[in-house]
Amino acid sequence: MLPEDKLKMIQSRSEELEAAMSGEMGEVAPDDFVRMSREYAEIKPLVEAIQKFQQTRDELAGIEEMLESPDTDAEMKEMAELEQEELKALLPDLEHSIKIQLLPKDDADEKNAILEIRAGTGGEEAALFAGDLYRMYQRYAESQGWTCETMSMSESDLGGIKEVIVKVTGRNVFANLKFESGVHRVQRVPETETGGRIHTSAATVAVLPEAEEVDVQIADSDIRVDIFRASGPGGQSVNTTDSAVRITHIPTGIVVQQQDEKSQHKNKAKAMSVLRSRIYEAERAAKAAERSAARKGQVGSGDRSERIRTYNFPQGRLTDHRINLTLYKLDKVLAGEALDEVIDALISEDQAALLAEIEGGA
Repeated sequence: MLPEDKLKMIQSRSEELEAAMSGEMGEVAPDDFVRMSREYAEIKPLVEAIQKFQQTRDELAGIEEMLESPDTDAEMKEMAELEQEELKALLPDLEHSIKIQLLPKDDADEKNAILEIRAGTGGEEAALFAGDLYRMYQRYAESQGWTCETMSMSESDLGGIKEVIVKVTGRNVFANLKFESGVHRVQRVPETETGGRIHTSAATVAVLPEAEEVDVQIADSDIRVDIFRASGPGGQSVNTTDSAVRITHIPTGIVVQQQDEKSQHKNKAKAMSVLRSRIYEAERAAKAAERSAARKGQVGSGDRSERIRTYNFPQGRLTDHRINLTLYKLDKVLAGEALDEVIDALISEDQAALLAEIEGGA
């Protein structure tokens, strides 16, 4: 059953926001108007789903009343019975949609994301695969209307990527990318292989919610900042000034290094942004670990050592091991076109597990 009192409160809040933004309750300050507009946009889909559910339920009640009336002739009864079946079939889906939208929200879902991709086992082939993943996420982000800013990148000798850190900006970025964290495994014949043998390599993906200063307070006394000269492949200096920055967060031991910018201040600002996000995610992970025992059906722990997905090139197959999903459209996934099928399935599985947990404890 749906919580009727909660549904009424949501509808009342929507009406309040509409009245306030239209000026019925007096002039609204610009900052308040922006805040109310954001809240209204967030609850509008839920309000529309509630209205559709209530309308369908009322129509069904009217049909059943007509069927019980002795004044209804046989032809009208036959038509009413058909409509009754259609409405009965529609109600469970509408109710499920509302329940999903009422699920507790992850506070980080609406945040931008810091995407970190690192080559794992497999040498040069792992670096080439890390480059494939980097381009896949770029294309997917583009299809979602998001923007990507490459904050730092370390390339391999053959054009692969040893490590890349990307800031992804847009609506609900973290909500869509958060289940991508983990080990991604590739099975294919490497470009460097002359015997045609299939090799297995891996790359690690970490998705962190972008933390703002209000989310994580970092005292100057908690960090050590080292300035040095940026270096490229082979160790040669790529800058003539000491502009590279390494920041160590003393309480946690987290180290962040930035050297892509020629400005020391820009490198420090980027390093601090990544550091805040890593600390914020570490705190989130600690809280999640406390709850994970209760959530046996959770999609993934976000642990970077967890092997989550295999990309098999000879068979054109992608398999996500957490939800036993297999797609034979690897080329489209890597092109960013079909990645949403995987992401949507992961989100649906997580919602179903959370809903089952809530209803089981009710």
